[in-house]
Amino acid sequence: MKVLFIGGTGFISTSVSRLALEKGIDLYHLNRGKRQPNVPGVKHIVADIHQPDSARAALEGQTFDVVVDWIAFRPQDIERDIELFRGRVKQFIFISSASAYQKPPTHPIITESTPLHNPYWEYSRNKIACEERLLKAYREEGFPVTIVRPSLTYDSNFPIAIGGWGCYTLADRMKQGKPIIVHGDGSSLWVVTHAEDFGRGFLGLVGNWQALGHAFHITSDEVLTWDQIYLTIADALGVEANIVHIPSDFIAQVVPHMGPGLIGDKTWSVIFDNSKIKTFVPGFQATIPFREGIRRTLAWFDADEKRRWVNEEVNKEMDLILAAYANK
Repeated sequence: MKVLFIGGTGFISTSVSRLALEKGIDLYHLNRGKRQPNVPGVKHIVADIHQPDSARAALEGQTFDVVVDWIAFRPQDIERDIELFRGRVKQFIFISSASAYQKPPTHPIITESTPLHNPYWEYSRNKIACEERLLKAYREEGFPVTIVRPSLTYDSNFPIAIGGWGCYTLADRMKQGKPIIVHGDGSSLWVVTHAEDFGRGFLGLVGNWQALGHAFHITSDEVLTWDQIYLTIADALGVEANIVHIPSDFIAQVVPHMGPGLIGDKTWSVIFDNSKIKTFVPGFQATIPFREGIRRTLAWFDADEKRRWVNEEVNKEMDLILAAYANK
């Protein structure tokens, strides 16, 4: 099976690429070729997908069984993809986001039929608009779309709400005994999913023609509180977590850019019903508990000192929030 990943070098897509190659998939990445890692076995098409003429020239004469766009975020990205791949692909998979589901949720159990509505986060609204355009193309012209909505998925990153993304800042603070922030009172429920677990479910949809026209989320069935997530990271580091609980709306007032991701997603308790992906991909089950997965993440950081990058901007923001809360 010939598969094209647009992007392919992110936290999730890199892990999925490795699994795809293990399954014998003939895998191509289309990107600018400027970002590591380079997954051995992947064939590369160097082009900027945001320059449609460049991408069209690079793809000339190519057809694919499946195309996956990991980096489409706006409706105009979808218009471009429909034009590029109309008649040239048997299945087009759009990576949406579970943050598109109704916020605040009227029911804590999330299924694929949960309404899509997020008045707080533009990112999520754009993902909803992308889904709507693709489903219109499916209904009106048979464009072969499948929609996948990851939630907070991790591998070589910490799946956290506050403390930095793609860096070692949170772990560094914990090891120094510095205070860390958990939004709310730490008791709201959340689900984190290891990228390998996500990948096993995801690859069951790749080339699965029964999945055309459908949307899926793919998550772990393990439900944790936010306190448990941060305490598990601390335990894996062998330290005590110095947690300070701060309301989400206070955090958003002090550092406004954090507000949409908190109030538009991580503030609310959610539990994902994975019945649909298990029906379409028989035998799928997330098998990596967070206590094991986070140890793999820390082992990845420990394998190379250069990976343990501390983002001082994240530190400054956390200290700013902590100081403001202490002085309120």
